[in-house]
Amino acid sequence: MTELQLGELLLDLALLFGATYLLAGLLTKARIPGILAALIIAMAVHYTPFGHRLLSPEFNVPLNFLSQLGVMFLLFFIGLQIDPVEMRHSSGDIVRLTILNTIVPFMFGVWVMLALGYDWMLAFVIGMTRMPTAEAVIVPILDEFQLIRTRVGTFIIGAGVLDDVIEVFLVAFVSVWIGEKSGGATNGISSVFIGSTVFVLLAWFNYRLLIGLLVRWLPRRPRNLLLLSMVVLFGFSGFSQYVELGMVVGAITAGVLMRPAFNGMGRVGEQVTQAIQSVSYGFLGLMFFFWVGLNADLEGMVREPLLALLLFLAAFLGKLAGVFIMVPLKKLSVREAWTIGIGLNARLTTEIIIAQLLLSSNLIDIHLFTALIAASSVSTIVVPLLFAFMVRQWGDKLQETGNTKKVIS
Repeated sequence: MTELQLGELLLDLALLFGATYLLAGLLTKARIPGILAALIIAMAVHYTPFGHRLLSPEFNVPLNFLSQLGVMFLLFFIGLQIDPVEMRHSSGDIVRLTILNTIVPFMFGVWVMLALGYDWMLAFVIGMTRMPTAEAVIVPILDEFQLIRTRVGTFIIGAGVLDDVIEVFLVAFVSVWIGEKSGGATNGISSVFIGSTVFVLLAWFNYRLLIGLLVRWLPRRPRNLLLLSMVVLFGFSGFSQYVELGMVVGAITAGVLMRPAFNGMGRVGEQVTQAIQSVSYGFLGLMFFFWVGLNADLEGMVREPLLALLLFLAAFLGKLAGVFIMVPLKKLSVREAWTIGIGLNARLTTEIIIAQLLLSSNLIDIHLFTALIAASSVSTIVVPLLFAFMVRQWGDKLQETGNTKKVIS
């Protein structure tokens, strides 16, 4: 990037942040999280010359990098607020929820593809793309409404993390299938399993021993705790990405691992927590929502409306149906089921990655590829706004549930 291009990028970002600041003021008055202003502004400029310039290779690369940092910091901050003990209390219900909110949309997706005349194997793969959740889009809204430590927050984050593991095996499975079709290697799933095992062992070692020793290496000052946090955050995010677990898993894990150190340092821990929150929601988190809005493409809904709508509904209704099965089981109230079901419908990159892999290998045509991208884009736009509206209406009631096991009707 030349100096002139860097200057243009900085001015473009100034305009984006300025427009976001003004819109956030209006949204806040309506009790809508201000961070969604970044998503709305980026969507508005997507089809303008301004948006085209931001999506050019010269600008898209640094914007994409900053957006990935935004994901890391947002989820690290969320990880700092997760109590592993409370999470374990609900672990059985979280596993049940994850199974239900993945199997049902998978079945709906397979049924849609078979009904449209596609073969079983492709229907199976496309059905799997209906399963993932992008909890990074939802957790900032949970945090702004102070719902992270409620039952709703625990279920969404817990199911989202387990869902990330499913996403890893989904990508590995598709890679293996493509490898078999093209005569390539098929050792993807075994490498993911080995990498996951090493990741868990490293996390356990750091949680039990290493981080406690490193905290005492430097004086108890905010800058030293922040420096150690960056070591853990970048280390675990980078390693989880390297072993194909995904950066999201590493970032949340880093926050959970650092939580005891923050708690043990009292006022220093509170100061660093506030600093991370400010950077996450005032800068890097906004970059993430800029990137999401700029990459949301609704043209596919016009070109392939029926197929895109059916794929969207297979995932949307499938996840809602899966979550609502927990209601007669007395695990969730109806209000919680609606909120969690909408929250777990957030989409982002996995569908796009799978679609691109399949198209590049000539296993799907451009029509199905376009519909997959359109369905993902609709979810990216609709779900955060709908979720924000629901928690605005029910936030007080949802907070009353806390982390208890009591179900409130």
